[in-house]
Amino acid sequence: MKQTIHRSWLVIASLIASFPLLGQTITVESAVTRDALIGASITDPSFAHAMVTDNRGQADISPFRSSDTLIISYLGHDTRHILYSDLEQMEFKIHLQESSILLGTVPVTATRWSQPMKRSAQALAVIRPGEVRLQNPQTAADLLGLSGQVFIQKSQLGGGSPMIRGFAANRVLISVDGVRMNTAIFRSGNLQNVIALDPLTLDQTEIILGPGSLLYGSDAIGGVMLFTTRQPTLIPAGDSPLRGQAFMRFASASQEKTIHLDLHYGKGKWAFLTSATHTDYDDLRMGRHGPDEYLRPSYVQRLESRDTVITNADPTLQIGSGYRQFNVMQKIRFMPNDQWDIEYGFHLSTTGDVPRYDRLIRPKGNTLRSAEWTYGPQNWQMHHLEAEHKADSPLFDHLRLALAYQYSGESRQDRDLNKPIRYIREEAVDAWSLNIDLHRSIDDKQTLSYGLEGVFNTVSSSGTDENITTGIAVPGPSRYPDGSTWSSWGGYALYQYHPREAWVLEGGLRYNYITLDAAFDPTFYALPFATARQRNGGLTGNAGVTWQSTSGWQVSAMGSTGFRSPNIDDVGKVFDSTPGSVVVPYPDIRPEYAWSANLGLARTFGERLKVDLNAWYTLLDDALVRRDFTLNGLDSILYDGELSRVQALQNAAQAKVWGIQGGLEAVLPYGFKLRWRGSWQKGEEELEDGSTAPLRHAAPWTTMAQLQYRRTAWQFDLTWQYQATVENQDLAPDEQGKDYLYAKDKDGLPYAPPWSILHLKALWQVREYISLSGGIENILDVRYRPYSSGISAPGRNVIVGLRIGF
Repeated sequence: MKQTIHRSWLVIASLIASFPLLGQTITVESAVTRDALIGASITDPSFAHAMVTDNRGQADISPFRSSDTLIISYLGHDTRHILYSDLEQMEFKIHLQESSILLGTVPVTATRWSQPMKRSAQALAVIRPGEVRLQNPQTAADLLGLSGQVFIQKSQLGGGSPMIRGFAANRVLISVDGVRMNTAIFRSGNLQNVIALDPLTLDQTEIILGPGSLLYGSDAIGGVMLFTTRQPTLIPAGDSPLRGQAFMRFASASQEKTIHLDLHYGKGKWAFLTSATHTDYDDLRMGRHGPDEYLRPSYVQRLESRDTVITNADPTLQIGSGYRQFNVMQKIRFMPNDQWDIEYGFHLSTTGDVPRYDRLIRPKGNTLRSAEWTYGPQNWQMHHLEAEHKADSPLFDHLRLALAYQYSGESRQDRDLNKPIRYIREEAVDAWSLNIDLHRSIDDKQTLSYGLEGVFNTVSSSGTDENITTGIAVPGPSRYPDGSTWSSWGGYALYQYHPREAWVLEGGLRYNYITLDAAFDPTFYALPFATARQRNGGLTGNAGVTWQSTSGWQVSAMGSTGFRSPNIDDVGKVFDSTPGSVVVPYPDIRPEYAWSANLGLARTFGERLKVDLNAWYTLLDDALVRRDFTLNGLDSILYDGELSRVQALQNAAQAKVWGIQGGLEAVLPYGFKLRWRGSWQKGEEELEDGSTAPLRHAAPWTTMAQLQYRRTAWQFDLTWQYQATVENQDLAPDEQGKDYLYAKDKDGLPYAPPWSILHLKALWQVREYISLSGGIENILDVRYRPYSSGISAPGRNVIVGLRIGF
């Protein structure tokens, strides 16, 4: 009897021991984010068996039990060869690192559907999560700068206006999870809206370099910034359904203190992701070695009910630049089956008062012009409901339906030195959007993507003039016509054809119909018109070809058009553009059109070396520019108590911009990697007399080189950045008038001197869920100011970050 029992236990034990070989499930995750990799490929060396991971990143590998080795790969990640016998020691969980160089297999969503980067003729830049973890950008604007192909201008610490191929502000478009962020009051001057996004919640970021109006509509002339936030994932069975991480960061130059927490819960068919980040910045300290013109020698403080100009004890401290910001993101995902994927996302961003530093340092005679100039709390929120469906239908195999609502609220408060009136202007936009995107694989050589988009904005705007001495506040003129509306309705189609493995041909068209309606309040300004009404249609398109050889060559050519229809800011704004001038509404302006060509050449040598080069040219016709104007026959009017020259936006120019962008990525021995990127561009704008002048948003020659090292738990990065000189004659006329922002050349004229800086960054993966990051930016403590910026960049900046997960 005992012997029988003993044999029974042996049988049971052997069955338990052999169970993993009979039906074992492995999980494939990203080594950076720990998110499941859906669709990862698993094969053996003989390719006798092959499968892909499911929507939990899992696959049953029991068919491989006779194989010694598994080959696990995923687009954009390093392939791993793993001995079957080692899987149990790894707890049947595989982590894949991002590929060392940006190969054409990296998946991108620039066509609104994921596909390998090599299948698009569109010039693209990609910023992946691993790079963000290492570099520790403070804002989403700083994150864009990591690409080496987007130039970032800052008017204040709480700012960051991306320049892409000579265009910026409302001539480039921001997309968040596929939803258009640009609103009817995006202006032509520099914008800071991109910093509303929390870089700690972003997944992959892509930048379309050049017109993107085919898929994204009006405003996408210079390019499109595609931000994808993290997505809740279904957690594999057997793992804890609750995951989370806390992150803390300190940076010395601004005494930045950031704390971030996110929680991720996934069980069954549901997944939840909650994220919150709070950041506090003190006044920013600039470097100690550079032009004296950038110093902050004095500032204004209100003492005993009087404005007092105070000598700054430390002129390298940019007093009046600090601010704070709070971000929240909540996502809920429901996957009832393999055909449906439904997700709701909520985003909230709010700031405290953000001082407009470049206005605070404007001189007036021998003193300062402004006692205060502040953006009030900048509020942005988005509700986004998206459903994706897979089906074998004659019309589509993938369908995506997205409904979004956004609220954007902003305000401005300014008061001149020793003047009692504080001018307060408040604006808000309610933006609704609906997107229907469909994708159909016609056969193994042809695909068709098409869709519809509707956008509707309403603008509310008010003004208040407050006497800070008496406390009396009275209504003042609003910045925009209150109650004005702007809408965009469009449809597009993109066709891709693969006649052979090496070739991809693509072409597409989009039609947009845009409406604008505004009614002007005659209380404060006697305008010669009471309303503005626009009905504009625009046809845009792309045509491109890509050829890729088996020896590693890739050649791409793209011709594209873009357009921008005037928005409420263009048509209806009354504002002080520069001291002594005022911009007034002009309802008869027309859309701008862009014509662009891009030629790309790349060569890869296995997975060890990649060299790429892009040359491009863009012509902007009917460009909207600020020109002198008359209002009721007057060339000057009284605005905010000052006689100001009247100006208006007009279709008075043609602009041209062209340039070259190049890059190199090399994997070196012993874990080292070398990266280099350079960008040169030149732009011209037609003036009233027919002559030309430099284009304001054409950035100077910039270059960036990085030497990186990665071994097991350690990563290091040494980065060198350089910006070339912008001589006085190469500054746009508007910039020449802002001499207080620039250094002085030998003739006493404003110019942007060259600068060169070094950064050292490090990341140490202490344990699976604990990492330390940090480094020293601007090691040599250089005092510099990126082109067109109104605030100096940080001096020597020590950064320390701690990430703890569970």
